Amino acid sequence: MDFQTEPIIHVQEAGIFQGLDAVLTNVTFSIEKKEFVFLIGRTGSGKSSLLKTLYADLPLKMGQAEIVGFDLSKIKTKEVPFLRRKLGIVFQDFQLFPDRSVAENLFFVMKATGWKDKSKMKNRMAEVLMQVGLADAASKMPHQLSGGEQQRVVIARALINDPEILLADEPTGNLDPDVADGVFKLFQEINKQGTAILMATHNHDLLRKYPYRVLKCERGQLLDSKTSDISINTSY
Repeated sequence: MDFQTEPIIHVQEAGIFQGLDAVLTNVTFSIEKKEFVFLIGRTGSGKSSLLKTLYADLPLKMGQAEIVGFDLSKIKTKEVPFLRRKLGIVFQDFQLFPDRSVAENLFFVMKATGWKDKSKMKNRMAEVLMQVGLADAASKMPHQLSGGEQQRVVIARALINDPEILLADEPTGNLDPDVADGVFKLFQEINKQGTAILMATHNHDLLRKYPYRVLKCERGQLLDSKTSDISINTSY
């Protein structure tokens, strides 16, 4: 397969498990470089479990899955940090250290992923904060920021290592509609700059407004709008 057209994620007949329970079976899909894809479904349908499997927080027990060049069926514990350096992960609940400044939160991730040159670290931190519209926030504590600003810090943290793809789990779920729209537009800008995005969401306004490809978790299966007629309703 030509490197330029190789999918950034390729999953084939995978089983997605939460403990001993299979939440999704026979999962098959691919995501291309620079693609933007929504992941939808009811609460408990398997969205978060799928994302956690992709970033190796849950083991792949059945089938095949490759993401950014890593085979999740064979990945070793010591390889997981290297996988996550090539991913950006955006959580709904921020997961910022409340007792550390924005800069310290970002530096923590950089040190954990192998950065050592302090000058380069400061420059990269300034770049990502400017990219997310928080150029003057480095010295602030998380509690001094609004919810939307905290989510932008989380996105900046996810961008630190210039990932090939962002995995976002309900990144606008706790935000007011206007703030959520601004954060979503930031994701669009990041995507336009070449980063693929897989975003789990319950935000029906986004789904109606932006006709991106949709993956839907439903009744233990993963449906793909490329091959299925997926209904987008308000029942989840």
